[in-house]
Amino acid sequence: MPVANVALPVPLPRTFEYFLPNNAPHPVIGGRVLVPFGQRNIIGIVTAISAQSKLAWEKLKPISEVIDRQSLFSDNLWRILNWSIGYYHYPAGEVLFHALPTLLRQGKSAEIAPLWQWLVTEQGRATLPEVLKRAPKQQRALAALLRGPVYRHRMCELQLVDATLQALCVKGLCVLRPEVPETKDWRYAFRVHGERQQLNTEQATAVSTIRSEDDRFVVWLLAGVTGSGKTEIYLTALEAILAKGKQALVLVPEISLTPQTIARFRERFNAPVEVLHSGLNDTERLTVWLKAQRGENAIVIGTRSALFTPFARLGIIVIDEEHDISYKQSDGWRYNARDLAVVRAREEGIPIILGTATPSLETLYNVQLKKYRQLNLGQAAGSARPASQQLLNMKGLPMKHGLSSPLLTKMREHLKAGNQVMLFLNRRGFAPVLLCHECGWIAECTRCDRYFTLHQHQRQLHCHHCYSQRPLQHQCPQCGSTQLVAVGLGTEQLEAALPPLFPNVPIIRIDRDSTASKGALEDYLAQVQRGGASILIGTQILAKGHHFPNITLVSLLNVDSALFSGDFRAAERFAQLYTQVSGRAGRASKQGEVVLQTHHPEHPLIQKLMHQDYMAFADSTLEERRQAGLPPFTSHMLFRADDHDNIQAKLFLEQLSQLLEASPLRDNDLWLMGPIPALAPKRGGRYLWQLLLSHPSRQQLQRLLAANLPLVSKISQSRKVKWSLDVDPVDS
Repeated sequence: MPVANVALPVPLPRTFEYFLPNNAPHPVIGGRVLVPFGQRNIIGIVTAISAQSKLAWEKLKPISEVIDRQSLFSDNLWRILNWSIGYYHYPAGEVLFHALPTLLRQGKSAEIAPLWQWLVTEQGRATLPEVLKRAPKQQRALAALLRGPVYRHRMCELQLVDATLQALCVKGLCVLRPEVPETKDWRYAFRVHGERQQLNTEQATAVSTIRSEDDRFVVWLLAGVTGSGKTEIYLTALEAILAKGKQALVLVPEISLTPQTIARFRERFNAPVEVLHSGLNDTERLTVWLKAQRGENAIVIGTRSALFTPFARLGIIVIDEEHDISYKQSDGWRYNARDLAVVRAREEGIPIILGTATPSLETLYNVQLKKYRQLNLGQAAGSARPASQQLLNMKGLPMKHGLSSPLLTKMREHLKAGNQVMLFLNRRGFAPVLLCHECGWIAECTRCDRYFTLHQHQRQLHCHHCYSQRPLQHQCPQCGSTQLVAVGLGTEQLEAALPPLFPNVPIIRIDRDSTASKGALEDYLAQVQRGGASILIGTQILAKGHHFPNITLVSLLNVDSALFSGDFRAAERFAQLYTQVSGRAGRASKQGEVVLQTHHPEHPLIQKLMHQDYMAFADSTLEERRQAGLPPFTSHMLFRADDHDNIQAKLFLEQLSQLLEASPLRDNDLWLMGPIPALAPKRGGRYLWQLLLSHPSRQQLQRLLAANLPLVSKISQSRKVKWSLDVDPVDS
């Protein structure tokens, strides 16, 4: 009997062997099976099939059910995922299951499910809605049916419920039937809609260079100033790829970027453009995934996890805003989607474009090593002109809700001209601190030793670290005083404070709280695009790639906290943030203006950004990293451990450090730092410690880890803590 090695979604770095009963269909590598595990049956993925087992035959259990007759993964994607298992040293089952849509993880069929729809019958068509006036819900439902089919998955949009349609069905007025979507080959009808934008010389050169090598693996860094027309280059480069019948994958860092991006791509191409992100329900995600696998869509636009979409004929990958930290998975399997996308492009033998105005230092280093090839766009597209910059020293200036008098004056000037103003404040909520005016007590999350953020509209205190919440209290728990005051400024408070200062001016706040409901973000963006004088308040959600042609004034209100950080990457991130936010001003024919408020105008980083461009900053920062022996000139791996008592995690990492120090593969270039507390030393009631490994050679560090990780489970403290490994960490 053949034996199958099965990867299970459990945090164990191994696969499990099961035998196949004689009467069962043969499993396939990359297909799902149902197997017994402990006291339950769970779904696994077959990774290998062999004729004999390493275990005694009587210890093997049989496969309960073979779910798939063919692999869920393409050959190239299968190799990439298995490479990732080794590179990130993460359990095979959890990596493979991460790459699957939720419904496939649950055992659902890998087939596109038919869409169920309510259809009006002949009797219903002959019935006037007025007949149902005593049943207003049924009357409204019949009116909707007379306009066309009502799909079950969209009933909530029409404010209809299934019971109402069932009642009409009993009366013979409608019927429920499945709609099996037709498979259409978009390649035969593919064409480009409308007129293309006129490319300037730099854009035309970039497009022709990319097109000259669009049939092989090349990594292009498209480094263009904000507003230089990078999206137009993506679109033009994709024309030739799609014309060959190949598909394209476009990754964006945030869901907020998908509405504008999708609109641009759908306006340009007569081809199916699909989206994949966490805002979709499970059925929608599976449908897009399966369509890509069958080649039924031309372009898939998505966030990080869309990288694992199987394509029938993938021809190019585009990574927009490649520098963005959102491409790094922050928990579980901590992969970097940008780096894995390069690996996938290499495996597929296709080009990949990394586009950004502020390239990451790792990407620029790869350009220096000639692994990547850089294309520069130094001028804004069309008639846009570079925004003017002004530094406002806040020391001694009168302030109103975080706005200085000179800034308020500038805002009135721009609004009077019918333009829009954007205020960037990377702090959501009403205020970051709630304080007792009598005794000095501060509302603090005891699970994190961090201050609660006041959300006034919800009348709640939120911890933005562990996401715990509690109702807003009216008395100080320490002295009983009712003199509780909000300290500091958040986007919610700024939104409430602006109407008296700017009466009759629309205020639009876009942050994670205001866009939580489905469709809210699209509505806000549409409101901004309609134009007219208005004030836009936003967090980092607005710093990435949005095109707002009517914004002429951008101000960064509170950035001083970013100037003093223990993270060596803080300067790079601030420079990227400042450049990206500044780029929202003056993106059309109107002159833009950027105002930076700070109490530290003399800070070297601010001075460098005010008098140099981002690329000059990056060059000097790369040299500083080289002299300090920091990434990208060295490779880092970070062990994290946490516990409840602030003792066990440190002991575990000390024992791990001793294990690595004693390894035969250890050399003099290995640097171990720690164990030390994390920058945020407590979260969710657990204490966080870390151990950093640094080495000039990535290969040597990988060999050291591969040889020693199997020994970690033998460390006595390993079962008393939660620990994880982060390869190529981007935060500490």
